Amino acid sequence: MEFDKILSISGKPGLYEMKAQTRGGVVAQSLIDGKKIQVGLRNNISVLSEISIYTYIDEVTLKQVLQRIFEKTEGQKTIDHKSSKKELETYFREILPEYDEDRVYQSDMKKVFQWYNLLIDNGFTDFSEKQEDKASDEEE
Repeated sequence: MEFDKILSISGKPGLYEMKAQTRGGVVAQSLIDGKKIQVGLRNNISVLSEISIYTYIDEVTLKQVLQRIFEKTEGQKTIDHKSSKKELETYFREILPEYDEDRVYQSDMKKVFQWYNLLIDNGFTDFSEKQEDKASDEEE
C-alpha cells in the first residue's frame, strides 16, 4: 500500500485505497471492511499525501504529522479519536506544538488520530519521507 494511493472520500467513513482509475472516477477499497466501491468525480476525493496541517510558520504535511505520532507511540496505536476535546488538543500539541489553533479544528485532530489508527490496523507503517521525495522537492 502506497501513501499516495490512500484516499479520504467525503460522505464515506474511514480511508480507502485507490485500486484503479476509471473515466468517471476511481475504484477504491475500504480499509475498514475491504469492500470495493466506485467513486464518481462528483465526490470530493482527497489524497492523503496532499493534505497539510497549518502551523504558525508554515504548513506541515500529513505524512510528517503521522511520522511524529508513529515515533511517539513507537509504532503502536495512538489516542482514540473519540477522546475529549481537551485530551485531543493536549496530545496534538505534543505531536505538533506549533499548530495554528485558529485554523486546525477539533474535527481535524479527530481525523488525524482516526486515520493514523486505521493505517496502523492495516499494517501501514512507512510514514518517513523517502529520499526520492526529498530529491524531487529540491528540484522544484
